[in-house]
Amino acid sequence: MGASSTEKVRNVVLVGHGGAGKTSLAEAMLFMAGQTKRLGSVDEGHSTLDYDPEEIKRKMTINLSLAPVQHNGVKINVIDTPGYADFVGDAIAGMEAAEMALFVVDAVSGPQVQTIRLWKHAGEMGIARAVFINRMDKEHADFDAVMMALDDAFGHRVGAVQLPLGSEAQFRGVVDIIRMKAYHHEGDAEQVLEIPADMVDAAEVAREKLCELVAEADDELMEKFLEGDRLSQEELERLLDAAIAQGMFIPVFVGSATTLQGVEDLMDEIVTFFPQPTAHGPLITVDDTEVPFNVDGDLALHVFKTLSDPYVGRLSFVKVVSGTLTPNTELINSRTTKKERAGHIYKLTGKDTSDMDAVPAGDIAVLPKLSDTLTNDTLSAKGEIAFRSLPIPEPLYPVSIVAKTKADEDKLGTSLKSIVDEDPTLTMRRDEETHQTVLSGIGDMAIDVVLSRLHERFHVEAELQDLRIPYHETIRKTAQAQGRHKKQTGGSGQFGDCWIRLEPNPGKGYEFVDEIVGGRIPRQYIPAVDKGIQDTMLHGVLAGYPMNDVKAAVYDGSYHAVDSSEMAFRTAGHIGFKAAAEKADMVLLEPIANMVIEVPEAYAGAVMGDMSSRRGRILGMEPTEDGAQKIRAHVPYVEVVHYSPTLRSLSSGTGSYTISIDSYEDVPREMSAKIIEQHEKEKAEEH
Repeated sequence: MGASSTEKVRNVVLVGHGGAGKTSLAEAMLFMAGQTKRLGSVDEGHSTLDYDPEEIKRKMTINLSLAPVQHNGVKINVIDTPGYADFVGDAIAGMEAAEMALFVVDAVSGPQVQTIRLWKHAGEMGIARAVFINRMDKEHADFDAVMMALDDAFGHRVGAVQLPLGSEAQFRGVVDIIRMKAYHHEGDAEQVLEIPADMVDAAEVAREKLCELVAEADDELMEKFLEGDRLSQEELERLLDAAIAQGMFIPVFVGSATTLQGVEDLMDEIVTFFPQPTAHGPLITVDDTEVPFNVDGDLALHVFKTLSDPYVGRLSFVKVVSGTLTPNTELINSRTTKKERAGHIYKLTGKDTSDMDAVPAGDIAVLPKLSDTLTNDTLSAKGEIAFRSLPIPEPLYPVSIVAKTKADEDKLGTSLKSIVDEDPTLTMRRDEETHQTVLSGIGDMAIDVVLSRLHERFHVEAELQDLRIPYHETIRKTAQAQGRHKKQTGGSGQFGDCWIRLEPNPGKGYEFVDEIVGGRIPRQYIPAVDKGIQDTMLHGVLAGYPMNDVKAAVYDGSYHAVDSSEMAFRTAGHIGFKAAAEKADMVLLEPIANMVIEVPEAYAGAVMGDMSSRRGRILGMEPTEDGAQKIRAHVPYVEVVHYSPTLRSLSSGTGSYTISIDSYEDVPREMSAKIIEQHEKEKAEEH
């Protein structure tokens, strides 16, 4: 099933806080469209969309999934996304592929933290927004309270297009403010009713606000409305889609995904009033070129999601921006410049695939087995287009990951790469200073899911180790010592002798000076002394960490005409440097993080207090445009390496931060002693 034209496509992404019922709403739409035989349930483990073993086990959405439904001759690409902060990358990917973000809000809890954060993302990404208040059948459901909370959080442009018929156990349907009719779902059909007498006044008030907000999309009609004239039904409907697409009006729907009340009416309004792909405006390339949604243009696709399926292989979720995609089309990846063939084109519903014959601009499809294509790539006919990357948050939760067994060591790297390739919120690197494989994600749950997927998909057992902090070592005094290496064996011996002087070299790194005169050490052996010193600095003297900011001079020595060699002087350089360093007042340095933390003003005091308790220094605080506070601080990296869960707790999930290594400072004496003691213990265990 594909769309016949761009005008017959609606791309709607379901976003919001975890537990609001996004997946349940998508399941209800699939069921109402007759595309599933039973209503899928997350809690009961038979959801069409939450099919991943991790999703079934945790009863929550982890991956973006597609639910394309056909309704009244229009293809609605429903994109279901995670609501948990650790998997925000898929929510942003879904918004990139859609023209409308439908925020699903719980009728008891109202708009929660992740809803508010994603609302801001949607605004920055320039897509239209709407709200569906779900679970009106729950105990303590309160439509009026949620509407007030929406107004407080998102402003006066939020307005109801539906009102609930009753609430909690008495919830029985919705009142459509646009058409001034009531709808009640029963069995397989939706009944059209007259508005109950006790709700007529409330419906009239809601319609008045609706007309006022929508009229702002047309100066002439706004003037008419202000003069006291009512908008006609034709005028209201004519303006509604433009007002929604331009963000002048944010419609609020209401219902219950599990009882299906309000779902069919929502689908009617998606088809009638939600923006077409062309309303989104053109997509922008990395060189600021605009590419409009147009079936007559050169073929261009944007890859917004990659998934590795254990049976089908790699699946690339693409949105066709220009042209029409057909099977067996040859495309060029702008990043790799390599050719890819789109052999099959799939419509994906959850994990179920079916072939598509043609995909016009604006529609969404899935391409299997593209060998070198990843998320954020652009595929086009000529390879000359590259769309901007998704605005994915930086992964700030690093862990060290190792294989549990020797047999899994070789498989761990390739398996991890496969998982990281499909998720841009994960990164993997080899830290050459600490000799660890570092995996970074948005939070601890994202890391936990990676461990589970390594086991389930690749049969690799991995575990986490303490992340080693990249401490450095340096000296504070000038000192000198002799490095003498003499070894006599049966044949020729080894002899190297040098005197090394060390000086602090703050901020200038390592510097080597040759002060040998009179041939005390032949010229060909001087580089070997330098190499021996650098080898020692790499592994440190105090606690096994690299040494920085040291000036080393070789100023005297001796040699043997037969027994001296480069290796002998390299060893002598190592001995001399180590001996001199031990007399040069060695200190341990710790990395200092430069942090910029953004939180609502109510949490600023708690965050600053926490920073102080972590040996941090507050550098300043300034207000942001949206009323939050931006706190700048320097704090030892060891204190904030896993700061994301702490900030989430301190700010009720509303905070965000950036972090970078700014400088190095002396480790406090007590801490330094513990680090050195631990190093000595590990050395003893190795021996």
